[in-house]
Amino acid sequence: MGAKRAVAGKPAYSRRHVNTGLQVSSIAKATDNSGAKEVLIIGVPGYKGRLRRVPPAGIGDLVVVSVKKGTPEMRKKVFKAIVVRQRRPYRRPDGTWVAFEDNAVVILTPEGTPKGTEIRGPIAREAAERWPQIANLASIIV
Repeated sequence: MGAKRAVAGKPAYSRRHVNTGLQVSSIAKATDNSGAKEVLIIGVPGYKGRLRRVPPAGIGDLVVVSVKKGTPEMRKKVFKAIVVRQRRPYRRPDGTWVAFEDNAVVILTPEGTPKGTEIRGPIAREAAERWPQIANLASIIV
């Protein structure tokens, strides 16, 4: 098969690639005040890969999560979430490398808005640029 071609002034890919630091079955911290404390990543919508390959996810990606620890109303429920921090280092276009202390997600409602009203800790600039509603709730953008 041939390489993907750019269409009249648009780049071949819609967003820059970020090293994927999480995958299906990774545990992450819920960094918002939605009531969830710890989540398990159970899916990555839109990932099309090799048969039986475990789907990866990186900063700014949408993932499907199951709440493992948190309030009784949140536990054992499935939500969509955005990855805002990852431990694995990734490189920015200016040459700097960024790595966070933990893996963290922000939980979304079925409509696609953040479930919580505040986000604790820093979030990556890549996630803030891609999801403006999350950037509005963030206290620190790194």
